[in-house]
Amino acid sequence: MPDALDAVEIPPGLRPVETPPVAPASSHSEEREHVSAWEYLESLLVTIVLALFGTSFVVQSFKIPSQSMEPTLLVGDHLLVNKFIFGGSGAWYEKILPYRAVRHGDIIVFKYPFDDHPYYVKRVIGVPGDRIKIVDQQVYVNGVLQNEPCVIHDPSVPYDPFGDTFPPTTQRYLRTEVRPEWSREILSHVVNGELVVPPNKYFAMGDNRDRSSDSRYWGFVDRQAILGGPVMIYWSVETDADAGEDLGIRARLHDFSDTLMHLPARTRWKRMFHQVR
Repeated sequence: MPDALDAVEIPPGLRPVETPPVAPASSHSEEREHVSAWEYLESLLVTIVLALFGTSFVVQSFKIPSQSMEPTLLVGDHLLVNKFIFGGSGAWYEKILPYRAVRHGDIIVFKYPFDDHPYYVKRVIGVPGDRIKIVDQQVYVNGVLQNEPCVIHDPSVPYDPFGDTFPPTTQRYLRTEVRPEWSREILSHVVNGELVVPPNKYFAMGDNRDRSSDSRYWGFVDRQAILGGPVMIYWSVETDADAGEDLGIRARLHDFSDTLMHLPARTRWKRMFHQVR
């Protein structure tokens, strides 16, 4: 007798459904790993591009290494610097982007004009065309006495003629602390006892007037040297005033490990996320 299954006839119009071949599990796994690797690489590249764009054009971090801007900024303050704020260089895109000119009282981060060009942070006192003079530690801009609530003076610092009276009127009053380049140039900018700020230059000083190496001692800040303006303290940690000095690798590692071990206690929590003005 024939087998029952052999006796079943398939009606016309119906065809058996063929099951597609199943790829080996290893093939699916390899393909997925390949896709995941490509997605990871793509995400990494996008992140790198955005980070480079951000640090190049929008924002950059900066650490305060000295006492020159106390009490506004303390040694160990970590700032976010807005590089997307100041215009005035004449670039075409300034007309369509939210730039503004550098103004009196702005805190700026800029490249020091000499040596290895480290970044400095100071407050703008004079803009192009201004006339600057200091009499008895009081700053006058275009003949007007300036109200400077953020400025402090340290009576323990030895007498400084540049701090009490500025600018010098003869070569005789130039101090040894003055950069030689500025010493040769400064008198050419003095008119009727006032320092005249030339085009595309700025005169900047620290808020800690008696402990600041600033435009009095090395000259004007060039417009092209200005990186931007600090907008926020994102972290602040108690740091020695000499932490910015050139230390050896062993001393740097010791300081870093010591700070890391005492990080919670040394962090100035109340200064974090404060706006810089």
